[in-house]
Amino acid sequence: MAKIIPFHGTAYDPSVIGDVAQVVAPPYDIIDAAGQQALHDRHPHNIIRLELGLDQPGDSPTNNRYRRAGATLHEWLRSGALKRDAQPALYYHTIDYRPPGSDPRTPMKVLKGFLTTVKLEALDSGHIYPHENTRAAAKTDRLNLLDACHANFSPIWSLYSDPQGIVIGLLETAVKGKPARVDFTDDDGFRQQLWAVTDPAILAHAVEVMDPKPLFIADGHHRYETALNYQRLRRQQAGSPAGYQPYDGVLMLLAALEDPGLTVLPTHRVTTTPLPPYDKLRALLADQFELQEFPYATGTRAAVRAQFLEALRTKGRMVPVFGLALTGKDLYLTLTLKPAHRPQSDASPRTKLDVSLLQQLIATTLCRTQQEQEAILYTKDDHEALDWVANKTGTGALLLNPTKVSEVQAVATAGERMPHKSTYFFPKPLTGLVMNVMESE
Repeated sequence: MAKIIPFHGTAYDPSVIGDVAQVVAPPYDIIDAAGQQALHDRHPHNIIRLELGLDQPGDSPTNNRYRRAGATLHEWLRSGALKRDAQPALYYHTIDYRPPGSDPRTPMKVLKGFLTTVKLEALDSGHIYPHENTRAAAKTDRLNLLDACHANFSPIWSLYSDPQGIVIGLLETAVKGKPARVDFTDDDGFRQQLWAVTDPAILAHAVEVMDPKPLFIADGHHRYETALNYQRLRRQQAGSPAGYQPYDGVLMLLAALEDPGLTVLPTHRVTTTPLPPYDKLRALLADQFELQEFPYATGTRAAVRAQFLEALRTKGRMVPVFGLALTGKDLYLTLTLKPAHRPQSDASPRTKLDVSLLQQLIATTLCRTQQEQEAILYTKDDHEALDWVANKTGTGALLLNPTKVSEVQAVATAGERMPHKSTYFFPKPLTGLVMNVMESE
């Protein structure tokens, strides 16, 4: 089903640019304006200059950050800052990390995957499954960049099922005892390692094993739909040529659904508009939820918060449970959905998700207008959500338990889409480790 294609990756040459850690960047969609400027200032070859360049006064349709990115890419290729590998490869990639909020004394988890190009397939083909809806503005931005540069700088992250770990086992065997091409500690303290696997027999075996497997997009829905739009545009321009063309594929990081190093974080909601008084809010929620209060005093807040979060996680393994904190109230609440209001076993996978229940039963109760819902802030960090309420950045924090990988798979295979900001797969793959520059452009 999923046609993976070993490719001639393009990567930084450390002998030209120096420390690779200084030129990579997080995914573009989690970089704020301050981070964008900081990465731009960090190094003259930082990938941000291609992936998310700065706007400048006087920009026009013919002189803008997309066109500058295209010109910069060609210059870096000419200067040798970027070099294209002579042999096609699959790029085995590991990330040693700790999830947010972890005890620093606990052992690191290790995400294992590989970078490859994947043949583009329609999203209704049954070969590649999305699970989230996309927004038009983000796709327009990415299409402008792809059209100017003819390159994928950051990988789409997709998942496949491999309970026996056959593909990763092949790649691990191929690199055993060999030094990594890339090996550094990033800004978050995570160890990033990358090897190029070029043995034709191993590549052929990996392609064969992956061939019957569908893929589930974990992160990068906008980039995938943009790649489809770009493919359609280029094929129209070229008169629908026969055979595989460079724009018929897209760069992906593939990891196994069963990988114990895979982490899915919740995306909490923080309201910023006025909420009903506490007594009225309790009355609104009491019909559908069992409410448990966790009151605290100034000196006990940290301990009570830990107790509250532990209750949220423990109960949430069995039934839908949500957390709530309100500005001006020295307490936390868990909201446990009553049995009568829980989805039936034959309900669609989407309607059974905690994030769907939160949206339907709580968020729309607290934020009744579209304007109020658009004013919601999002964070993956428990403490950031609660602190935003404590310091009055927000009026109420709605905390979720993480969506399970199996739930993502069920929603996708049912042809459904999750609500916006449903999942946060972690750790995010860096941009700039290996790029897919379409050689025929």
